[in-house]
Amino acid sequence: MKKVKVIGAGGYGGVGIVELLLNHPEFEIECLVAKTETGMKMSELYPHLTGFCDLPILTPDAPEAQGAFDAVFCSTPDRVGMNLAQAELDKGAHVVDYSGDFRFTTAEKYSAYANFIGLDPHHAAPELLPQTVYGLAELHDIGPDQKLAGNPGCFAVSCILGLAPAAANKLIDPKSVICDCKTGVSGAGKKPAPTFHYPARYEQVNAYKLGGHQHLVEIEQELSELAGELIQITMTTQVVPTCRGILSCLYGNLNEILSAADVLDVYKAFYADKPFVRVFDNTAAIGTAQVSGTNFCNLIVDVDERNNRLRVISHIDNLMKGQAGNALQNMNLMFGLDPMTGLNFAGRCP
Repeated sequence: MKKVKVIGAGGYGGVGIVELLLNHPEFEIECLVAKTETGMKMSELYPHLTGFCDLPILTPDAPEAQGAFDAVFCSTPDRVGMNLAQAELDKGAHVVDYSGDFRFTTAEKYSAYANFIGLDPHHAAPELLPQTVYGLAELHDIGPDQKLAGNPGCFAVSCILGLAPAAANKLIDPKSVICDCKTGVSGAGKKPAPTFHYPARYEQVNAYKLGGHQHLVEIEQELSELAGELIQITMTTQVVPTCRGILSCLYGNLNEILSAADVLDVYKAFYADKPFVRVFDNTAAIGTAQVSGTNFCNLIVDVDERNNRLRVISHIDNLMKGQAGNALQNMNLMFGLDPMTGLNFAGRCP
């Protein structure tokens, strides 16, 4: 069994990976670390884990947290993982970081991202950036030689998977792409702003970050790389009063006359060997509930033939394929395991 350390265990990303690891045949949780709730058992913080994970949450400097671990998940905000990763790598760990710290392979790319959202543009560990990989295994090769991965943002996963086949096959005008994205309130994390509390959120739907969401940077990076030319998107993010799930309606003007069946064939071929992406036509009666609690991305692929416009509706669970599930998928691959190990299960109905 591989020994696992979870940093940031008290948040939604932390508890998400703990829940998944409990049923993993190759990984065993050895250490939980956080800056808050320290001294509590994980099952005291999250009572549904009683009898399943009763480990204490340790401070980062606790002696038990200083050992060597095989796998380290950093479920931490921006600029935390970059200060921790080298020490874990030096002890032989594979590291998956949830933040934007390792989503970019050069200091220049990181600076562009950091400036976009008002962070310090100077990466604390720039020497590690050439070693990282953008952790979306549907697009990038991730194997046992990979020691460090930057988990994508949740909106980014939804939009990139929804548009990647179209970009790679040059189906769409690169200046026409629109990403209209809706997320549940859990996307704000465990300590959200007051506007996310129940009285303010109930029956309230609103757009936010109209000046530009931070995930836009990585969406444009990945799609442009696939297309071999710059793709600039218009992105509108909205919060809806549900707990979890992202639904992204994605549009792009087609470069030639194509039917929905033509585009569907392109998408099915692109994802033929990608087990977590499922492609449907426009008759599918699916929504976010059909991916809730799973690592799947469900895509409805369609063409507005009247306007010759691609329309893709992408569904993920923001806490799974958008966070903990994708992180485990990456770690599986970094240990040479089947990517579906510990993740091959259906959601629940109803």
